Amino acid sequence: MKFHWFAQQYYTKLPPDYGDVNRSSWVTAPINVADPVQVGEDYHMYLRLMQQADGLGWDSLLLNEHHQTSLAMTPSPNLIASILAATTENAAIALCGNSLALYNPPIRVAEEIAMLDCLSGGRIIAGIVFGTPMDTAFSYGVPPIELRERFHEARDLITRAWQAEEPFAFNGKYTQLRYVNTWPRPVQEDIPVWIPGSGSPETWDVVNALDYCYGYLSFSGKQSAEPIVKGFWDYTESQGGNMNPNRMAFTQVICCADTDEEAERQYSEAVKYFYRQNPTAIEFATPPGYNTPASIRSTLNRAKVMSDDERRRATRGELSFWEYDELGYIIAGTPDRVAQRVRELATDLRIGQLITCMHVGNLPEEVAAENNRLFGTEVMPQLRDLWADQEDRWTPKVSQERVAAKFGSGLPQ
Repeated sequence: MKFHWFAQQYYTKLPPDYGDVNRSSWVTAPINVADPVQVGEDYHMYLRLMQQADGLGWDSLLLNEHHQTSLAMTPSPNLIASILAATTENAAIALCGNSLALYNPPIRVAEEIAMLDCLSGGRIIAGIVFGTPMDTAFSYGVPPIELRERFHEARDLITRAWQAEEPFAFNGKYTQLRYVNTWPRPVQEDIPVWIPGSGSPETWDVVNALDYCYGYLSFSGKQSAEPIVKGFWDYTESQGGNMNPNRMAFTQVICCADTDEEAERQYSEAVKYFYRQNPTAIEFATPPGYNTPASIRSTLNRAKVMSDDERRRATRGELSFWEYDELGYIIAGTPDRVAQRVRELATDLRIGQLITCMHVGNLPEEVAAENNRLFGTEVMPQLRDLWADQEDRWTPKVSQERVAAKFGSGLPQ
């Protein structure tokens, strides 16, 4: 099993009533609450935690792209990736991802990822995303109805640019380039590609057709995610697709401590901060044209596994710490309890790539660093055997070799 370190890179000093008095933490989030000096301190904290994770055996350090939000201050994940490429040695760097439809021309993504792959010595995972409605339609003004078409055209251009042996012309609907000749080329002959999704059958078709890794990047826990993840595997099997568990990446908040009581004491406020402080206005989340008819039908037909009241209380920070744990929003407790819960999650949902959220909300850095230490030294070794007999073509070979040589990885011998 592989482990990928992730944090949303939140702003950690929001006013206590921020989530109550502001309609949305996306698009129209009030900029006056953000102190640029504090933002810089937060960035440095996340970098230190990721550098620590590299030294503890994580398989990758994962970054995402969001815009105009206090939830994730990463409008350009490639900038953070360039620092990590030069200051880490073992872990891959997963860009999960670049929102392709927002780049004009998108060849810029091909160039930057190739540059990062060279700088890191072949350790890049190219996560490519459609982007949330808040990022694409409202922050960057892309018509929702064009989003998928723009994404696929950009994906075709980028992947061709990494492989082409001589200059070529590209004449797409949205991008026209007389000369495409990316300098430099990536170190990796085939950069692993991940596509995150939220349950759209069209995304499943792309992932299966191209044998990409599918990432379900949810923060709503196992109970809420189960119909989507199992739906993906059922659909993949029905289409004769690759059932390798390493094609599934899943996001999970981890709260590890020496005792269950200590976990509740250290993490409870930060967990509630995260869920309470991130409202999304409904008009930004569901613009017409963003979801296809097939996607809407799939959502309506999907079984509801959580009551509306539970979901509302969760997003308002009104659940108790152990209610969040019971519903799967978090996995908390001692290293042994966390290891057991992760094994059950990964086995039940056929997950080979676990995206561990080791910092959440306004968690103090020292607590997150101890979370890293406990999970890296006491939890991951208990789980490396899971799916060890399965090939992993979705994590860079060089990072697999380095992590295995230094920490042991459960790879087939």
